[in-house]
Amino acid sequence: MTMEPARRPADLPHRAILQRLARKAMLERGLLPDFGPEALAELDAIRAGARGPDEPAGGSEPPPRDLRDLPWASIDNDDSRDLDQLTVAQAQPGGAVRILVAVADVAGTVRRGTALDEHARHNTTSVYTPARVFTMLPEALSTDLTSLNCGGERPAIVVDLVIAADGTLRASGLYRARVLNHAKLAYDSLAAWLEGDGGLPEAAAVPGLEANLRLQDEAARRLKQVRHAQGALSLETLEARPVFMGDQIQDLALVGRNRARTLIEDFMIAANGVTARYTASVNFPSIRRVVRSPRRWGRIVALAGECGVALPEEPDARALEAFLARQKTADPQHFPDLSLAIIKLMGPGEYVALRPCERSDGHFGLAVKDYTHATAPNRRYCDLVTQRLLRAGLAARSCPYTFEELDALARHCTQAEDAADKVERQVGKSAAALLLQARIGATFDAIVTGAAAKGTWARLLPLGIEGRLVEGCQGQDVGARLRVRLVSVDVERGFIDLQVV
Repeated sequence: MTMEPARRPADLPHRAILQRLARKAMLERGLLPDFGPEALAELDAIRAGARGPDEPAGGSEPPPRDLRDLPWASIDNDDSRDLDQLTVAQAQPGGAVRILVAVADVAGTVRRGTALDEHARHNTTSVYTPARVFTMLPEALSTDLTSLNCGGERPAIVVDLVIAADGTLRASGLYRARVLNHAKLAYDSLAAWLEGDGGLPEAAAVPGLEANLRLQDEAARRLKQVRHAQGALSLETLEARPVFMGDQIQDLALVGRNRARTLIEDFMIAANGVTARYTASVNFPSIRRVVRSPRRWGRIVALAGECGVALPEEPDARALEAFLARQKTADPQHFPDLSLAIIKLMGPGEYVALRPCERSDGHFGLAVKDYTHATAPNRRYCDLVTQRLLRAGLAARSCPYTFEELDALARHCTQAEDAADKVERQVGKSAAALLLQARIGATFDAIVTGAAAKGTWARLLPLGIEGRLVEGCQGQDVGARLRVRLVSVDVERGFIDLQVV
C-alpha cells in the first residue's frame, strides 16, 4: 500500500492556512476562539424558547411601540450578516427631518452573568479575520435571533432624532419598539446610486423607500456639515481585503469610504451622542469612547508645514480640519495616505467610565464631547453594556452597574479590543504574505505608518499592505514617503520585511 506524503502547510489551501493561524493568534492574545459547553447549552435553551434570568424587579415602562410599518432598511457591507441597525426618515415641518435609528435589542436576550455573557465580556468584540469571523455571540444569535434581518420582526431600542434645516439637533428621544427590516442594502451599490453612478439597488424596490433614502442622505449631509464646522476631521483611509477564488487568495481589494458609509456613520455618531446624554440624564454612570488630543501634534504640524500650511502649536481640531479639507481638494490621489498618517499620529481611542456629573474628554477626531458606543450590541460588548443601562433607565429601574464595575469594564474593553485589533492585523498580514510570496525583490512606493523604539513600519501604497522596515529605517518618521523593496515574507508569523532603496 502506497502512503501519500503528509501535506506541508504551504501546500494547504490559503483559507485553511489562515483559519489555523487566526485560531492560534486568538489564543496567543488571550482571546477565546470557541464557545464553551455552558454557553452552547444556553444557546440551545434560547433557541427552544426558554426564558433567561428575569429582569430585576421594580420599575415600570410603556409597552414597545409598533413601528413595523415604517420603511426600515439596513445599510451594511455586502457580506454582513450581523445587522445591528435600521434607519428611516420622516419629513417634518419647517424643513426638519426626523431620523429613527433602530438598534437590535440584544440585551433582552443575552442576560448579564450568563455563560454567553461571560464569553462576550471576555473577548469584548467580534474578531474579523480574512478566513474566519470569531463572533462575540454565537452566529445563531448575532446573525439570526438578535440580528435585524430582512423580513424578520424584531425588538429594538430606537434613537429618535429631529434634525433642523441647519443641521442642528432640535429634539431627541429613546424608546423600545417592534421593527421590521424591509430591505437589506449594501454600501457600495447604494453609494453608486446616491452618487449618480448606478441605478437604484434592486433590494430598495420597496414602496416609498427610494424617496426615504434621499431624505436620509440629505439629513446625513446636514449633520456632517455641522460636525465639520466644529472641527470633525475629514479622514479617508483605504483597507486592503483579500479576494478569494474558492479557497485561494487571488487579489487584494482596497475598500474606502463612500456616501452610503458616511451616511450611516453620521447617523450612528448622532445616535451615540444622544445615548451618552441619556445615561447622564437618568443619573447613571456610563462608558464613553474617548480619543484625546493628538499625542504627536508636533509631527502633524511638521507634515502640514511640508504642504505649506502653518498649524497652531497646540492641538486645534478646526485648524487641522481646514488643512485636511484643503489637501483633499489639492491632492485627492494622496489624501488617503495623509489621512493614514494623521490617524497614526493621533493615537488610539480608549473606553473610559464616567460618573453622571463628570465631563468627558470627548472624541478629538469626531469633534464631539458626548460619545459612547451603543449601536452595535451584536459585536461589541461596550454596546451591550450600554444597552442594559438604557433598558434600566427606560423602565425606571436602578442602575444595573456600579461605577467601579463600569470602570473595570472600560479598562478591560480597551485592552481586549487592542488584542483583537492585533489579531486582525497579524492574520491580515499573513494573508498578504501569501499573495506576496511570488514578488520578493519587487519595489513599491510606501509611506511610513509607525516609528518607535520597537521598529519602523511602512505601508505599500498600491496594495494597502503594511510591513516592517528592516533596513534604511534610521531617521524615518510617520508620513515620510519612501521607495522600498520587498525583502522577505513569513506567512506563519505575519511578517513582511522591507528595505529602503
